[in-house]
Amino acid sequence: MEDFHILAFTHRQLEVNQIGWLHIAPDDQKDRLSALKTHFGFEELMYISTCNRVEFIIRSATTVDTDKVGAIIATLFPDHDNTKVELFANNAEIYKGASAVEHLIKVTSSVDSMIIGEREIITQVRKAFQDCKGYGITGDGIRLMIRFTIETAKKVYTETNIAQRPVSVVSLAYHTLKGKDVPLDARVLVVGAGVTNTNMTRFLKKHGFTNFAVFNRTFSKAEHLAHQLKGTPYPLEQLANYDKGFDVLITCTGADRSIIDESLYNQLLQGDESSKIIIDLAIPSDMDRAVINHHVIDYISVDFLQKISSKNLEKRAREIIHVEEIIQDAVEDYKVMFKERQVELAMREVPEKVKEIKSTALDHVFAKDLASLDDDSRETMERIMDYMEKKYMSMPMKMAKEILLKK
Repeated sequence: MEDFHILAFTHRQLEVNQIGWLHIAPDDQKDRLSALKTHFGFEELMYISTCNRVEFIIRSATTVDTDKVGAIIATLFPDHDNTKVELFANNAEIYKGASAVEHLIKVTSSVDSMIIGEREIITQVRKAFQDCKGYGITGDGIRLMIRFTIETAKKVYTETNIAQRPVSVVSLAYHTLKGKDVPLDARVLVVGAGVTNTNMTRFLKKHGFTNFAVFNRTFSKAEHLAHQLKGTPYPLEQLANYDKGFDVLITCTGADRSIIDESLYNQLLQGDESSKIIIDLAIPSDMDRAVINHHVIDYISVDFLQKISSKNLEKRAREIIHVEEIIQDAVEDYKVMFKERQVELAMREVPEKVKEIKSTALDHVFAKDLASLDDDSRETMERIMDYMEKKYMSMPMKMAKEILLKK
């Protein structure tokens, strides 16, 4: 197990944009990672890349230290200058053996995430493994580790409350809207087609909402998002002319001041004075304060959502002790499972050897003796041989495991 190493580049030591320098486009991963594995003679290699971490899982009998990290980065990213290479070499978290297993379990269980309890990481780890398996750079060791860590992560999510309460602004916004029993055919007016609104509206589309109008300053982005939502795109400058009304307004632009004043809001209402739901995810707010003060609206702001997020984070933090207990037990279980697997691999030739001995005995050593037996006697003898063959395969394996585990 000591030949497993993990190099982690995370939000704890690096800025998010710096972590982005370690991103490899999916189309380039197979060639570049395969070349890296061959160059350093790694037995196995796996690459994980998310918005706030990049990790390399390496199986190698050689030492992986700061100098080796620098060499790996310089080889994989030849365009990086010495300053960047040193930055990553000096800020890498290096794990080995049981510590590597524990780290990976914490990552997959989201204990090590920027937002504790966000379950998306388990999907990202699984996909990363499947990709690297497809590249032909992983093997039995990493397969066993990933399978075990995912099973443990599922146990964490099942047996604790660490993931029950959402904490991201988008998740909270969706859950808040969901609690208001908005009909799925509600008219959803989307102002801004950036990452936040894209994630928010994908939630809505996934859960059955069907009626979207998307406005954005760059029309091509409005078209792209509207296409995903099966909605209608508009350039932002046409917002003042929009006359189809709305039930839910979701806004998040990069403007440095409010963009929806009373005049524009009245135009959007088209004379409809019924209560509207406004989800304003912009900082600073896109909604003018006068609109909030003078109209009947259910206003969901970033400030409101962040207060809920803080409370949920506090409740999640209380679950960490329980999660840590599960992880520590899992690490010990993994050590046992890993030893058993090593026995299985070491003894996988035993069945073939037993079959060879049996075949030699029947076809050569005792061939003349067998020829003199009647059919019933030969059948009985073959059943005895089959029984002994099975026992000779299972008993040594069982005994070897028991001896190893006692040690």
